[in-house]
Amino acid sequence: MIRLETRIVEKPWGRTDIPPVFGDFGGRRIGEIWFEDPAGASAPLRVKFLFTSQRLSIQVHPDDEAARARGHARGKDECWLVVDAENGGEIGVGLTEAVDTRTLRGAACDGSIEERIDWRAASAGDFIYNPAGTIHAIGPGLVLVEVQQNLDLTYRLYDYGRDRELHLDDGLAVATLTPHHDARDTHVKDDETRLLVDGPHFRLLHLAGTETGTFTPQEAGGAMLVPLSNGCSVSGEVVALGECVLLDGSDRIALAADARALLCWPRTPDTKGAPQ
Repeated sequence: MIRLETRIVEKPWGRTDIPPVFGDFGGRRIGEIWFEDPAGASAPLRVKFLFTSQRLSIQVHPDDEAARARGHARGKDECWLVVDAENGGEIGVGLTEAVDTRTLRGAACDGSIEERIDWRAASAGDFIYNPAGTIHAIGPGLVLVEVQQNLDLTYRLYDYGRDRELHLDDGLAVATLTPHHDARDTHVKDDETRLLVDGPHFRLLHLAGTETGTFTPQEAGGAMLVPLSNGCSVSGEVVALGECVLLDGSDRIALAADARALLCWPRTPDTKGAPQ
């Protein structure tokens, strides 16, 4: 078991009221806390917490093919589990209706793209899968856990007048210009153990309570365990809320009766190139 180091990322849309379990940040506006795999850019997955007080930029990520054409190892599928949500919290995923590239470029330039995003009310327990190419944005008042392919590349289409670079040409070249609905989107109860994602790039389990042994895979090498509460341990060592650990297997994970956690691990190609 390796306890992963954290990277603290300040953002204009971040928060100053980060829960104390993550540390004392002296009133800085923290938007993201990343857990750093020792493999660095070679690691297939990344896990982070997000803390929002304003809307994030409207953005999109490239898929494997587009990212590799630019010299990156992989694209970026990602997913979110909402840990906490204030009233009015929302997440935008996809568009309300199909448009052409010219129309969306104009909407990004004049700001009307905000009205074209499919904004969904968010509450604690909501789970959303965001495939590469999906135009998306996260609203204020949320705490999320994000599990993603390990690529630090975002194409911003609109940023509410903030003084940050936009990437319209690159973003529109990879964007899906239609509404988006994913069968993996769901609501997760605190007390249920269930598989949330089964590929194509990774698997993700929500673990709850003591009866998780039949669900946790023995072969999950390179798995990351992310507590969502206290009461989690590996081989008798406590893994606290606010931590993430890298494991060479999952058979030694133990949760208290009222504890919960996420476990994610990459899918690996077999000899024929098909994911396992």
